[in-house]
Amino acid sequence: MKNITLSADESLIEAARAKARAEQTTLNEQFRRWLAAYAHANERMDRYDAVMADLRGRLKVGRKLGRESMNER
Repeated sequence: MKNITLSADESLIEAARAKARAEQTTLNEQFRRWLAAYAHANERMDRYDAVMADLRGRLKVGRKLGRESMNER
């Protein structure tokens, strides 16, 4: 694993560390998760698009709802 150095406001770092502690993790682990999601965001969208394209025409929603039936509670 490669190390990197980042700069941020000290109070922001401390607040992020406190939040990570509350979630029983570390700021480093949270950053790794964010970095992976950031790096692979396009892949996730591509998979989503593929699933939606595959489902198109295969799902039956049922009857068409009118304005009154959509607003019923």
